[in-house]
Amino acid sequence: MSVLPSSFYARPALVVARELLGTLLVVQASDGARRVGRIVETEAYIGEHDLACHAAKGLTPRTEVMFGPPGKAYMYLIYGMHHCFNVVTDAPGVGAAVLVRAVEPVEGLDAGGRTDGPGKLCKAMGLTLAHNRVDLASPGLHLLPGVGVEEARVEKGPRIGVEYAGAWADEPFRLWVRDSQHVSKRPGTRRRNRA
Repeated sequence: MSVLPSSFYARPALVVARELLGTLLVVQASDGARRVGRIVETEAYIGEHDLACHAAKGLTPRTEVMFGPPGKAYMYLIYGMHHCFNVVTDAPGVGAAVLVRAVEPVEGLDAGGRTDGPGKLCKAMGLTLAHNRVDLASPGLHLLPGVGVEEARVEKGPRIGVEYAGAWADEPFRLWVRDSQHVSKRPGTRRRNRA
């Protein structure tokens, strides 16, 4: 099975966020351990004009990777301790990325381990700041096509933890597989599927 090509990521973040559902995230550790998770939840951050996006603060040493080229990992810490894994998307200069929020264990993951949230999935998969800027077609970190998720199984809702972004916090830029038991948080029906 071939890794996803850089052209997969060279599209708008919302498109990539949808297409990532069902793909396989593969981390091959230096000790030979292989961990695979099927992506079941994503959040799109669409560029500098998106006030919930890190790129809204402009080009900084931290956000530089977001501005391209697409197909790189963007890793950062929240609360100084939880890693978050993102894929850089769109054209160089846009400053867009997709946060991978949850995966279903496929291979090499603890049966009782939690992967329902960005910090938990990074801990389970062994993703750290050392993976920042890594090409997503590299042997140690890559994505495989997996199995597509039909539209009827895809839910959309507001992103989590971005209340500071005003109206941008309500945009339905979080996508998840409806029947997955590994989704991080299920919103109330009031805010679900807002157009």
